[in-house]
Amino acid sequence: MKAFEAVSVTFFIYFAGQFLGSALAYGIASLTGKSSEISLDWLQKGVYGQFLNILLIEIFTIGLLYIFMKRRTISLKSIGLCSKPKWIDLAYVLTGYLVYFLLYIIIVSFVTKLFTNIDIDQQQQIGFDAARGFNLVPVFISLVILPPIAEEILMRGFLYTGLKQNLPKVAAVLITSLIFAVAHLQAGSGAALLWIAAVDTFVLSLVLIHLRDKTGNLWAPIGLHALKNLIAFLSLFVFHIAK
Repeated sequence: MKAFEAVSVTFFIYFAGQFLGSALAYGIASLTGKSSEISLDWLQKGVYGQFLNILLIEIFTIGLLYIFMKRRTISLKSIGLCSKPKWIDLAYVLTGYLVYFLLYIIIVSFVTKLFTNIDIDQQQQIGFDAARGFNLVPVFISLVILPPIAEEILMRGFLYTGLKQNLPKVAAVLITSLIFAVAHLQAGSGAALLWIAAVDTFVLSLVLIHLRDKTGNLWAPIGLHALKNLIAFLSLFVFHIAK
């Protein structure tokens, strides 16, 4: 698989997953007999509506990737889905988070001196504003479980593997991390571009790729990604210290 093909297929799967998942979620919401406005509002603001939307998007993303890989006879092992998680992976996750955190502080300090207009306090629009009590369960699944699995399989699994086979490692790392960062700019949301999130996810991707190469599988990257999202989840919805 050529590098251009790896990038183009990744973009196609990402946007197709978004479109198909959201379309199906809207179709399911419409089956209740609610108006278009109410259905859209439920999907955009309702806890279970947002959960359904994210769940279907991730299912379509993984499903489309699996179909492509099967047609091209690309094995799951080749993208890092091999063996079982080991206890050593937990050590890599914890060490990786420390490295990510320190690297993030250093790079943000450098970037904000070069680009003084970057707002380091700008918040990412992740939804679920009304989530309380038991409703935090679907929020937890939507933020801590589903995205780390789907994004690591697509980005550090499929994309990075395809790029590394055809490009120098440095180029593969940078392209993967840049694409991952751009995906977190929240473009199209109506809000200002979230440059601080792009910097954050770029740095995170560097560490995730290192873990992917170090361990030979995706368990440690998925674990680190989930840990980072877990800390954000606890800060936003449990301890309310990041709002």
